Parts: sequence; structure tokens; C-alpha cells
Amino acid sequence: MKLRIGDKVRFLNETGEGKVSRIKDKNTVFVEMPDGFEIPYLISQLVPIHTELIIDRDAENIELSPEAQITDAVYFIIEPDHELPTLITDYRIYLFNASSFNLLYSYSIKDGEYYQTLRHGEMGAYQKILLKQVKIDYFKAHNYHKLDCVLFKNGFFKAQLPIAEILYLSPEALRQARTIKHEEFDFPVHGFLLKDEFLNTREIEHNLTDADIQRVKSIKEFKTKATVSRSKKEYLKSLEKEVDLHIEELMKNTKGLSNYEMLNIQLERVEQELDKAMAGNIKKIVFIHGVGNGRLKQEIIGILKATKGITFHDASYKDYGFGATQVNIL
Repeated sequence: MKLRIGDKVRFLNETGEGKVSRIKDKNTVFVEMPDGFEIPYLISQLVPIHTELIIDRDAENIELSPEAQITDAVYFIIEPDHELPTLITDYRIYLFNASSFNLLYSYSIKDGEYYQTLRHGEMGAYQKILLKQVKIDYFKAHNYHKLDCVLFKNGFFKAQLPIAEILYLSPEALRQARTIKHEEFDFPVHGFLLKDEFLNTREIEHNLTDADIQRVKSIKEFKTKATVSRSKKEYLKSLEKEVDLHIEELMKNTKGLSNYEMLNIQLERVEQELDKAMAGNIKKIVFIHGVGNGRLKQEIIGILKATKGITFHDASYKDYGFGATQVNIL
């Protein structure tokens, strides 16, 4: 049995479940428990809980099929705010990355002859990101939805063809399309497959013709002057904030404080900084929480999930490693 980081698993000989957080060796993985603690387990003592969205190629929408082969995939998701069609008022549009790759993404809608980009950014493996919350009339005014994604990993990886898909969506199509349940979402969703074929490097290199290679070789290096003024850069920087949650940065003296008390101090700072940013003009906050046992990160994620008007994902690995979470304020 092959497990990957992010897989949800149950224990064979005891009650409970968790998520694979690290691979120790070919026989052992670390499982992150609901309380944030990591425990090593033999792979033979774990049972995977397969909850990925699987495409049924004979249907217009995605089906959950236990017999289907489970693979990495990327999806465009539309989630109504109620199970009953007559009670739906809003729709939440997500990009759902059910793959082991990171994504650089952009989401655009057609406006006349051109496309207008509404959201773009970076998201990690096995994450979903809210692109937009809309009314049904949104799909009446905008039928064409364009998704572009570049796939990569922070380390060695096999090159992948980028995603460049245009979906046609209308209120009528959504009303007629079937929905499915998935534990990542509160209500049954409409799911549209963007990518499930992950290629190896040689297959991609073979797509380059001799003419393509010569054209690439003929391109000369060039430099351009910066077009953003210093004042502009300073203004953009002022819309971002970095908050270090290490307890020694928040308290001069932690003597006598229990782990529980220190955790509460850190979480209070998260809520305070979040409130101040949303009341002001801050567009991005990076909370530096470190790696540790993962408890602080899980508590922060709990707060962020309950906060409206934001999206969040792992912060830049290059700048923070695995020890920070980025919050984008919509």
C-alpha cells in the first residue's frame, strides 16, 4: 500500500484517524492527530480513507466511484450555500488542488472580447482556495471561466504541462447538473475536472520540436529597468504584515506560564492582528508559528476557517520553510 502526505487514514488496531504529515521511510509514516501531535505508525497498521473527487468520464459532473483509480487531480468547485435548490442564495467558487504539486494559478472571466483576472496567487499541495463568493446572476452575466495553473514542487519533481482550461457555466447548467458530497465542503458541490493526467519529463520534452528548441536558443538575455517607483513599492509593502508568534517574541518573561496559557496568548495575538488588519487596509498577513508539534498551526487554522472575508494557505517555503501561514484579506 502506498501512502502520500495529506492522505487521511484510520488505525487498524485502535480507534481514531489522522492525516499523514511526513514519510519516515518505506515502512513508516508520521500521522498528525486531531490535536496536532505527530505519531509514527507502520504503514501496515493504517487504512487509507479515500475521499478524493473522481471523474466519471461519461457524466457532465464528477462522481465518487470506489472502483475508480485514485490519482492526483485539480478541480474547479462550485459550492451552493444550501442542499435544497430553493433555499440557495450564494455560491462559493473554489480551486481544489488534490495533487502533490504546488500551483501558481489565475482565475479569469470573459468580459466582451477580453478576459479579466479576478484572482491569482500560489497554493500548496492538497489545499483548496476560495476564488469568489457570488449570486446565481454571476453565472448569467459571466458564462466563460478561465483557469491557468503552473505546477511545481519545492525540490526535485517531474515537469508537468500547465493547466489552461475554459469552462462554460450558466444558471441552467448548474440547475441541471448533479452535485456530490465531499468532506472538504459543507454542502454538495458541482465539480469540474481541470487535470488528472500527470506526465513524466520525457513525454513533455518530446512535445518540443527542433524548431522550438532552436527558437529558444536564439533568445538573447536582456534586462529591463524597474517600472515600479520607490514610493509605489513602499505603498505596496505597507499593505502587508508579518507577525511572529514565537512566545519569546510576545512575552518578555514566560516563567510560570503553562503550555496552555502560552498557546492562548499566541491565539489572542492572532485574533487581534486579524481584526486590526481587516479594519485597516492590510491585504496580506503572514503568521510565523514555526513547525513544532503542529498544535499552534491547527488552532490558527481553526480561527481562520471561522473568519469570513479571507483566504489562507501555507506561506512561501523559500522565505519561511513549513513554519508560516499566509492570510489574504479579500
